Amino acid sequence: MPDIEMLKEPEPRATLEKERLFKELPEHLKSIVTFALATGLKRANVAGLKWSQIDLSRRIAWIFATQAKSSKPIGIPLNDEAMSAILSQRGKHKTNVFTYNGKPIKNPAGTAWKKALKRAKIENYRFHDNRHTWATNHAVQGTPTRQLTELGGWSSEKMVKRYAHMNVDHLKQYAANSAQFDTKLTPAKLQ
Repeated sequence: MPDIEMLKEPEPRATLEKERLFKELPEHLKSIVTFALATGLKRANVAGLKWSQIDLSRRIAWIFATQAKSSKPIGIPLNDEAMSAILSQRGKHKTNVFTYNGKPIKNPAGTAWKKALKRAKIENYRFHDNRHTWATNHAVQGTPTRQLTELGGWSSEKMVKRYAHMNVDHLKQYAANSAQFDTKLTPAKLQ
């Protein structure tokens, strides 16, 4: 097996960066980035989303097994932000949800994306980082690991554990335990 260098996970981005980015994004990318941040879907799944994959009345979308890295279908519950992004696209194209000048957007991370990042003075941020931001937000808000794994379409909880450390609410009750003992320091090695 060849030795492959793994890229470091990027740090979560602040709200101010998001606001700066959205000020610089062209109109045709605002809804697609909003949808990516609201659903955690990968770039190809967002860009390739078809109206036939959405049930507006049930507020769900789905990615077919053939479109998913895990080769398993993914059901996506649509929150208010995702619904808003989708509804803003109604009537623009017969089959594809996200379009520009009447044609499907194939690569939302192209030139317009890169120029918007540059104008917003945001460095080292890829379109895929929208997925990381989405997962981090879920972890911080307390979405359980099992449910986040399913929402993100991961085949195991291993990937989700990268984000789980962002939520420490379940540990708060134990934080004061270290102060409830004698003030003597414990030696490194107990005899």
